[in-house]
Amino acid sequence: MTDNAWTRWPSPEALRRTGISRARLILGRVARLLAVGILLWGVFNSDEGRGWGAVGAAAGVLLSAFAGWAFFRATLAHRLWPSLALLALLLGIAVAAQATGFRVPALVIWCACAIASLERLPMAAAVPVTSVALAAYAAVNDDVWLTTTATTAGLALAGYVLRLDAEARGNAQRLLAQERAARAAETESAALAERARIAREIHDVLAHSLSAQLVHLEAARLLIERGAGREQILERVVAARGMARDGLSETRQALSALRGELTPLEDFLTQLVSAAEDAEVTIAGERRPLSAEASQAVRRVAQEALTNARKHAPGAKVRLRLVYGEGQVALVVRDTGGLPGELTGTGAGYGLLGMRERAELLGGSLVAGPEEEGFVVRLQVPV
Repeated sequence: MTDNAWTRWPSPEALRRTGISRARLILGRVARLLAVGILLWGVFNSDEGRGWGAVGAAAGVLLSAFAGWAFFRATLAHRLWPSLALLALLLGIAVAAQATGFRVPALVIWCACAIASLERLPMAAAVPVTSVALAAYAAVNDDVWLTTTATTAGLALAGYVLRLDAEARGNAQRLLAQERAARAAETESAALAERARIAREIHDVLAHSLSAQLVHLEAARLLIERGAGREQILERVVAARGMARDGLSETRQALSALRGELTPLEDFLTQLVSAAEDAEVTIAGERRPLSAEASQAVRRVAQEALTNARKHAPGAKVRLRLVYGEGQVALVVRDTGGLPGELTGTGAGYGLLGMRERAELLGGSLVAGPEEEGFVVRLQVPV
């Protein structure tokens, strides 16, 4: 054993009764009651167990029981010196019992001290106490030396086996507590991730819907400042109202997605381009169902890319291409470019940033930038 093993206490989990089966708990109580019964039998069956001698012996039994209970509490708190003091008190009671003729109670106390010290004390303290208790037992025992040797060895072995069993039970309790803590942390992490996903979905829906409304409302404001005709202004307001209606529909779709009730991706993209001017979609590769996260990423990027095209290049033709590849799905949104719109300078680039973050969270990538003519957004998501 290492020095640490000699000075290390049994763990609190090992010293408690937690994890002990009901049958073993009952067996332990029976053993303690049997030990007390033997003590009382030895007291009142002895020739000295008469009159005041019986009273003194009964008081010694009660004191021994209290000292044993206090020893278990002190070892549970890892208090060495109080534990050793209580064991010394018990050994002293045994010596007094032997000196006054109560031989059986003395033997029982010595055996109990030997086993309990090995089970509950650091080995550096348990070995000397056990040696003293077993030496006293062997000195007063009337059996032949071979029987006495076997008995003392068996008592020492029993105490050490109980110690190993308690340590194994304590380790199991600690592992169980760690597993429960890990499961609780995993559950909390999953809940936080789910809340983050819900927040991201709601944010993306609102950002897309509100930014689209902002495009038309800002255009209406500019038209009013320039003194444009009523029909032009009304057209922008009606478009903003339509965007609000679309935003409500997208919110319902987001809620359906959170419940796992998504419409097919191809149908969604078809409906998306049908509501836009000069937009078309093509689909290549073998179609297959996608995870909710991957499908939502493609939908949100398509919506954001179309919104940006209408905002920064009004009148440009927009082509969406969805490609089902091996182990991934790709979306390419390309516009043909056009004259800068009235709202080209608005915005802070958060749309592209949000799309890129969404792709990276899924282990994919998003690249966006100008080409020879127009602007292109390329999304790749593993599936």
